[in-house]
Amino acid sequence: MELINFKVGCKTISLKILDILLTERFDNNLTTLPNNNKSFIGVKDYMDIPTPVFDLGIILNNISTEQSNKHILKQLRSWQDKQSKWFNTLETNLLNRSEKLVINETELQDFIVFFQEFNTDNPDLKLTISRFNEPFELLLEQARQAVSAHRQGEHKQVSYLLSKIKRSSLAQLERLFESAQEQITLDYKPIIVFTTKDGINPHVGLLVDKVEDSLDYKKEDIKPLDKLTDIGFDIDPQTKGMMRGLIKMAKNHSVLIDPSSIFKPTELQVETENTEAYGLF
Repeated sequence: MELINFKVGCKTISLKILDILLTERFDNNLTTLPNNNKSFIGVKDYMDIPTPVFDLGIILNNISTEQSNKHILKQLRSWQDKQSKWFNTLETNLLNRSEKLVINETELQDFIVFFQEFNTDNPDLKLTISRFNEPFELLLEQARQAVSAHRQGEHKQVSYLLSKIKRSSLAQLERLFESAQEQITLDYKPIIVFTTKDGINPHVGLLVDKVEDSLDYKKEDIKPLDKLTDIGFDIDPQTKGMMRGLIKMAKNHSVLIDPSSIFKPTELQVETENTEAYGLF
């Protein structure tokens, strides 16, 4: 059986190639309709057939990748602003020769935790975030040197160190902040996967982040979800109804999805699960 893998946030999902009519870039040009389903994002014509489109990120992750990206961007901009204010305050106190000068590093400790624990499947963004540590530690060390020089009354040395910080560690951190934000913004190019139940007419469109690869799998490669869902996993019935199994990959698993079961009434999902209607093999 030939499958195509797609990325949805941090998850990988698989669809049978026969369930796919077409993939196209999402240009945010859907027709919106009043509804109470937060994953429904609008209607798109496929060969003049109005087709509902759902955000698979919301279905599987409870949050769209777009919203997740906005949250990360907000965090980065917040830390960039906080770091700038921190240094400006330090610089003002040093240049004004404040007698009660204390370098408050605790204000930035949460940022250390943020970039050390930051996780992403984007290799370029992951590399950028990993580069924060060195200039950040250098910034703190140079700030300590400037404070020490201030306490010893070496005011020319203080001015020299402040200038050095701006040219080196602070400038490098600013470039990393801008690079990370740019990668998050430019890397997000979602696509709509138009699915089908009969090979001709569209069923639903699914918004995913990107196409991964196409692979052939055998029956023994697909592991059932029964043991996982029977031990207390709280999976939404609609989501559970469309999941058909796990496929072992190099480092993780892909979730095999039956798009024909998305938003199907529960009683019909049970019927599908107990038969071979999906035609896996």
